[in-house]
Amino acid sequence: MKILIIENEVYLAQSIATKLGELGHVCEMCTSTKDAIRSNNYDAVLLSTNINGQDFIPVIETFKNSIVILMVSYISNDTVSKPLSAGAKDYILKPFMIEELVRKIDHYQDYERLKKRNEAYEKYIEYNFAATKHGHSLEDLNLPIFVSSNFQKYSDAFAFEYAKKENLPIHFITLTSSKAMSQIDSLPQNSIAYIVDYQALKKADKELFCELIDGKKAIVASNDKIEDVHFPVIEIKSENNVFDKGEILPIEDYVKFIVLNYQDKYPDTELSKKLGISRKSLWEKRKKYDIIKKK
Repeated sequence: MKILIIENEVYLAQSIATKLGELGHVCEMCTSTKDAIRSNNYDAVLLSTNINGQDFIPVIETFKNSIVILMVSYISNDTVSKPLSAGAKDYILKPFMIEELVRKIDHYQDYERLKKRNEAYEKYIEYNFAATKHGHSLEDLNLPIFVSSNFQKYSDAFAFEYAKKENLPIHFITLTSSKAMSQIDSLPQNSIAYIVDYQALKKADKELFCELIDGKKAIVASNDKIEDVHFPVIEIKSENNVFDKGEILPIEDYVKFIVLNYQDKYPDTELSKKLGISRKSLWEKRKKYDIIKKK
């Protein structure tokens, strides 16, 4: 990591830089906030609040995309509370062990990495399910609940949308895994279990499974018809039954489905190319199927 140390006690700053350097970090030092804000290209900033007559807020705002950790000699409103409210991540009380400082830096580095990854996953899920409408209300649901759909993506959209609505973490479990039952048994209470491949269980195992999920916040998906369960069952059918199991899809139905679900993701030139037809033919099929493309 590239770390900036803002500390007017030069000996202390050098000592911290040396120890962090031995751990593979690249450190730079400055003794005033004025010098510090000339650059903001740092992964972490160690800011001493013992520098008299300095305004720390501009520093914190400058390094809002970095991990700012306060180094304080005493705890007060000015040294801790106000800087934390302005965006600093944490503080450490002098004198401190370098291992504790490294632990804090690593903790927030992991947090920021997971935060960015989670943001990317949420954007991908929103994009991936944008055209997938399951058509069921998410209000007043009593979990556990079973979802039957001939297209897995509809069950996925239902489960992830419900978890987002309830603001709860979601755990994905497939019943094709040998560890599935133990994973379900060890799930925390305040979370949602999204369990797929119910159709893969044998009849005797299904009975044990239903006993295991009783009382849990679970959404169970199957691409077969669900029978003989005492939990609520929702059936979601994909448009035009395009993915019905055991049926051979007519070419015209396939083309209609693709145009309906992908015309907003691809320009006509690319969509017609993927379908192996001309743009004129694509226009004629829209007219034939009464499909209106949104502007």
